[in-house]
Amino acid sequence: MKILVLNCGSSSIKYALYDMTDKSVITSGGIEKIGLPDSFIKYKADGQKFQFEAPVPEHTAGVQLIFKVLTEGEHAVLRDLHELDAVGHRMVHGGEKFSKSVLLTPEVMRDFEACNDLAPLHNPANIKGVNAVKALLPDLPQVGVFDTAFHQTMPDYAYMYALPYDLYKKYGVRRYGFHGTSHRYVSARVLEFLGMPVEGSKVITCHIGGGASIAAVKDGKVVDTSMGLTPLEGLMMGTRSGDIDAGAVTFLMDKLGLDTHGISNLLNKQSGLLGVSEGRSDFRDILAGIAEGNDLARLAKEMYTYRIKKYIGSYAAAMGGVDVILFTAGAGENQWEVREGATKGLEFLGVEIDDEKNRACRATEAIISKDSSRVKVCVIPTDEELMIATDTYNLTKK
Repeated sequence: MKILVLNCGSSSIKYALYDMTDKSVITSGGIEKIGLPDSFIKYKADGQKFQFEAPVPEHTAGVQLIFKVLTEGEHAVLRDLHELDAVGHRMVHGGEKFSKSVLLTPEVMRDFEACNDLAPLHNPANIKGVNAVKALLPDLPQVGVFDTAFHQTMPDYAYMYALPYDLYKKYGVRRYGFHGTSHRYVSARVLEFLGMPVEGSKVITCHIGGGASIAAVKDGKVVDTSMGLTPLEGLMMGTRSGDIDAGAVTFLMDKLGLDTHGISNLLNKQSGLLGVSEGRSDFRDILAGIAEGNDLARLAKEMYTYRIKKYIGSYAAAMGGVDVILFTAGAGENQWEVREGATKGLEFLGVEIDDEKNRACRATEAIISKDSSRVKVCVIPTDEELMIATDTYNLTKK
């Protein structure tokens, strides 16, 4: 059974084709700069990377180009499109309507579209991807896998804001959480890796990339997570501020003469590591700045790792302890400095990092804590695409 996974953004489409007999990736790639004159597609084939420019005015043309690369030319991996058994889509904001992956029926799509106000940049792009596939292959089953679904087990006292309750009833203003597909994959995988049962487990999952979030997962279910109504809340990120006093927001709007669009742009695209360091949004660049003696780079790093540590401590309190802390995503998997900074000082919880193991670990499954550490600290590379492919397979295999 062959499953195509699509992740449609406002100006991009990422894809991966899976053979579900052994869950292997046949090929993967993506289209960038959709709607711009220099749009292009890149993909992997025969162990090599390829890229070429092609006009992609909108998402239907993008999906059509992906289908063409899959079925035509010297790098074709399918005889024709009828070899595809289903398509799985990353869907960003399912609100309270979706607590699990579902087949995308017209009724489901109407409910998903009703969530557009909660994710105006992401959900419409997801819908474009679904419609593009439907226009080209109307009978092919499609499945939606929602970023917010895994977090729907949070209790009300964890997801509610201390605002007038009527705002929740009218507009759905509450914390939803994101990166759910990643948190679901790594929280299950780490227990398999360690040979631990789900029952009774207390796991803190740290998804630390350009966007970053942490989840407290007890008995395999989320009890709290750091992102909120939008992906802005929580940790300091590459360009996002994370937690900030709401009074500071209105203060800055008055002082800088910003409207809602302007303050959103400031908090989402000009803050975080980028804003504090005055120009460095990638953690690797932050480390390079520190090596050069740049004090703002040092400050950005210390703020970044301190906030991760604060959330780890608070989630250990929320669960009444912690058995496993894991790091995943770009910086979490590859930057030992992030892991060191985020766990140093947590010895009172029973966390003992093995410096040698931590520094040696890059993007591979590993235990980086000492044998004597009461809390296991691990690195588990995430695989959201495989999670989407697996859900799609399970919902369509009959």
